[in-house]
Amino acid sequence: MKGFSIYLNEEWSKEKEDYVNTMADAGFTGIFTSLHISEDDASMYLRYLKPLLQIVEKRNLKLVADISGDAIKNIGLSYTNPKEISKKGFSGLRMDDGIDMETIANLSHYLTVCLNASTLTEANYEQLVQKNADFCNIEAWHNYYPRPNTGLDEQWFYERNKWLNDKGLKISAFVPGDRNLRFPLYKTLPTLEMHRYQNPLASSLSLTQEYGVDDVYIGDPGLSYQALQQFIQYYCYKSLLIHAESVDKKWNAYIYKEHKNRQDLSRDVLRSEQSIRIHKNDDLPPENTVLRERGSITIDNEQYNRYKGELQIIKRELPPDKKVNVIGHIIDNDLPLLRFIQGGMFFTLKDKREDYDGIR
Repeated sequence: MKGFSIYLNEEWSKEKEDYVNTMADAGFTGIFTSLHISEDDASMYLRYLKPLLQIVEKRNLKLVADISGDAIKNIGLSYTNPKEISKKGFSGLRMDDGIDMETIANLSHYLTVCLNASTLTEANYEQLVQKNADFCNIEAWHNYYPRPNTGLDEQWFYERNKWLNDKGLKISAFVPGDRNLRFPLYKTLPTLEMHRYQNPLASSLSLTQEYGVDDVYIGDPGLSYQALQQFIQYYCYKSLLIHAESVDKKWNAYIYKEHKNRQDLSRDVLRSEQSIRIHKNDDLPPENTVLRERGSITIDNEQYNRYKGELQIIKRELPPDKKVNVIGHIIDNDLPLLRFIQGGMFFTLKDKREDYDGIR
């Protein structure tokens, strides 16, 4: 499942409502919010929460709230009445570490209970077993880390998720957004430190394909138009949208279109399957035969004989070759996506100037 975050630290607005609708239209089905508030803010917070609950119901979204004992009282609910929590519109609660296992076990029979994936212990798990928890409704959620250098180590994360998967627990984690970054640090909200500032889709694919994560949530409260289009292209059409720039506009027709990587996956390059057939009769003299950096877009010139016209994207730095013209480059922000293009997979190269609005 794909999810996103909505924070209620400010008045509900049409912009927030539009964002929820945009993300729902794009296929995102989960919302994460936080209810960690002080007693003084309770009345204001309830006012902000009401429209969120209304749109969650209208768009049939799953709402999970980060919660503590005091916070749930502040919104007029109680752990002793889980049916009322569910009726209010919450699909699940991400539980504070201070909440006892008996309460968690009881709640699990009525709604999804999300435990801290990083701090759950074998003893905690055994307690839940003894208290007859419904493990079909228990998930393991990792934190996001606002402060740079505090995100999780990837090897530790991998080993931790292996343990959680062995327990049969569904795992959720966060990736950074790239627009309307959250206060107070505005340094993105990833689970893994390696993903901080990285392309949101690449981070999401990393979590699901490399680290055993089931559900991914955008930690920050915003995605750029460019990033959202990449999510739509991948999840709706099973194709990666990658932004590029050509070294000369004469190469635009070669670059900016849909390509298909050859089925036999190469180690060093992506090979556009039909490019030789399409361009075999083109006039392609040697030019700009320079170092092929990672992300370079190349075309084999007339000196490569039967390979003439093959378009490639370079996955690892290669030396200059007089038979290969460098005709463009993948933008830095999209470079992490290259490793997720498998054999036989479609990808679209698009001019970055058309819709790229960058990180805000």
